[in-house]
Amino acid sequence: MDQFVNGFSMGALLLGVLVAARSVFRVEEGHLGLLTAFKAVKRNGDGSLRTFSPGLHMKLPWERVVQVNMMEQHLALPEDGGREAIAEDGTVLRLDASMRYTPALGGLHEYVFGMRHTSDHLTHLFTALMRNELANVRAPDAQRLGGSYALIRRDRKPLDLRIEAACKAQLDDRYGVKFRAVDVTDIHPPDELADALNAVIAAHSHAEERYFRAEGDSQQRVLAAREGVDIARARAKAAEDEILVLGNALSALASKKTLADYVRRRRAEVLSESRALFLKEEA
Repeated sequence: MDQFVNGFSMGALLLGVLVAARSVFRVEEGHLGLLTAFKAVKRNGDGSLRTFSPGLHMKLPWERVVQVNMMEQHLALPEDGGREAIAEDGTVLRLDASMRYTPALGGLHEYVFGMRHTSDHLTHLFTALMRNELANVRAPDAQRLGGSYALIRRDRKPLDLRIEAACKAQLDDRYGVKFRAVDVTDIHPPDELADALNAVIAAHSHAEERYFRAEGDSQQRVLAAREGVDIARARAKAAEDEILVLGNALSALASKKTLADYVRRRRAEVLSESRALFLKEEA
């Protein structure tokens, strides 16, 4: 009898420990907790979901805890074909893009219980929206620019804005999420088109290099010519000043009746410094 009582007490104790363990739950930071009982979520008196903030909480042993990550979520395009899109002219493009969103507090029921695989559903929707916007990029001068890919490269900013607007219209306040942003890292062309574009870019860069080099050489020549003109102008001015000074001096000598004496003296000085003298007889 004592063994039966001891066993019953031990069993009751273990049951009490198990019940106590199943009656306490912890919600992690950045998450909200939901409780379900018999596959029905617990609600407040006004019909809204009953949520539990981060920390320790009590519950009934048969209630199940669902933790919802309320931090910003990041969805990238899937690797298995989801990163390809067809442009308006049939060009197959490869995309590197992702979407950011957060669960909406007022739409937790739809976010948690409205979709069987929430992440997959939102990823496929985001992929479809990206492909639709890329397929609708068109302009009358697209062929002249080099096709849809060249047009997309030229109009990346308007395209990014249209993609964000489309995602916001389809996702915001729907599916229980709040849209944040789309990050389009890059849009790659097919390999053969990439090779052709690289050749065009290389040729364009070579042409620009030659143009800038020729422009620099021309500017140097223009500067050298301007400096030459300035030097010639300065020399001409100096010669002009010298002639004026000499003319004024000679005029002063002529007015004093000493010009002939000055000429004879200068002639004698020049002749005295010369090594040879050639005289011409007059006929």
